[in-house]
Amino acid sequence: QVHVVESGGGLVQPGGSLKLSCAASGNIFYMIDMGWYRQAPGNQRELVARIESPGSTNYADFVKGRFTISRDGAKNTVTLQMTNLKPEDTAVYYCYANIRRDIYGGPVGYWGQGTQVTVSL
Repeated sequence: QVHVVESGGGLVQPGGSLKLSCAASGNIFYMIDMGWYRQAPGNQRELVARIESPGSTNYADFVKGRFTISRDGAKNTVTLQMTNLKPEDTAVYYCYANIRRDIYGGPVGYWGQGTQVTVSL
């Protein structure tokens, strides 16, 4: 019923920029928050950034000042603008949508398929 789709990954040089986009669609009664996580081979998945419906944001320390998350609430889309990319940013980036499907149920999370970001010369 709910689909989460990411786009925008690719290969970029250190110091470069990329913009990731995510769109959630389907049976969404209320969008609680959306966010981006990343996972590199051999590492655990970690939070990159998230944004709540009121507009508040939260960033991991390692991306503060470099990444910006924004949301289009009307379309349930979220964008991650990444600048000054570093090799250690290389990972698969996953979009996460946390929603309520009706007025009674609790939060339900949905993951996108992931998009590869590679930062290398």
